[in-house]
Amino acid sequence: MIQYKQLMITIGISFFIALILGPIVIPILQKLKAGQSIRHEGPKTHYSKAGTPTIGGIIIIAAVFITTISSGRLNTDLYIVMFATLAFGFIGFIDDFIKVVLKRNLGLKAYQKLIGQVLIAIGIAVYQAKISSYGTQILIPFFNKHYLDLGILYIPYIVFVVVATTNSVNLTDGLDGLAAGVTLIVSSFFSLVALNWGYPSIAVFCGALTGACLGFLKFNAHPAKVFMGDTGSMALGGAIASVAILMNLTLFIPIVGGIYFAEALSVIIQVISFKLTGKRVFKMSPLHHHFELCGWKETKVVIVFWSVTLILCIIGLYALK
Repeated sequence: MIQYKQLMITIGISFFIALILGPIVIPILQKLKAGQSIRHEGPKTHYSKAGTPTIGGIIIIAAVFITTISSGRLNTDLYIVMFATLAFGFIGFIDDFIKVVLKRNLGLKAYQKLIGQVLIAIGIAVYQAKISSYGTQILIPFFNKHYLDLGILYIPYIVFVVVATTNSVNLTDGLDGLAAGVTLIVSSFFSLVALNWGYPSIAVFCGALTGACLGFLKFNAHPAKVFMGDTGSMALGGAIASVAILMNLTLFIPIVGGIYFAEALSVIIQVISFKLTGKRVFKMSPLHHHFELCGWKETKVVIVFWSVTLILCIIGLYALK
């Protein structure tokens, strides 16, 4: 059984790998001219970010994989979460590559992304339903470890969870250090749960993810030297979703990942409101841009969202009892 000391070592190894990879990957992205384009309707303070290298999520993915593979704790569960992370990261990479390297603004079409996401989600759902001793059950928060059996609804439910989570994390990635910092905290939560619930391989993976996000923040914190792009945000979403699925904790994602949920919900509300009434509820969506346009500095928004996530993860730990 992996212990807390081993978990900290795993986090440290992944952290240092990310620190080493940063100065290697960023110049390569600069040579490829993989610069981020900025929305003209967005906050004016973001205009100076135009041209900042993106696709930096490669740093996170590489650090996680190197650390995880070298841990010596490979098993089927670990292969599943690694596959999900890589597969979603690959979808994001293709989209980024088309947009920023080939200079085609549209990238992948929405339906192409959705098809890929659904196929990956179905694979994870089928695996968990057949392999897990809990089958199609999911843990209900705050109900003293009571489980709900979804039966035939399990697979469509998991597909919804995976697609919603990956796209929510993608929407969260809009400010320097926001998605990486929030995911760092969320993955720390899942690593602690995995450690105490007898999922050593998942604990290693989450520890590696935590360390990789922490190392990436060295280059992604304000002012960012590199952005993770869809490569990183999609990979992070796939990682968090698959980890929660394998531990039957999908209902905890809206709790500990409340910031993801709020970001996605703000977009949905904005779109519905504008189509029905012609009016916008928020100054701009996703939610982090609303606060920016309310006068908050970017760093303040990020720190507040990190703090909220930390509080939500503490609530999540209480919800496990």
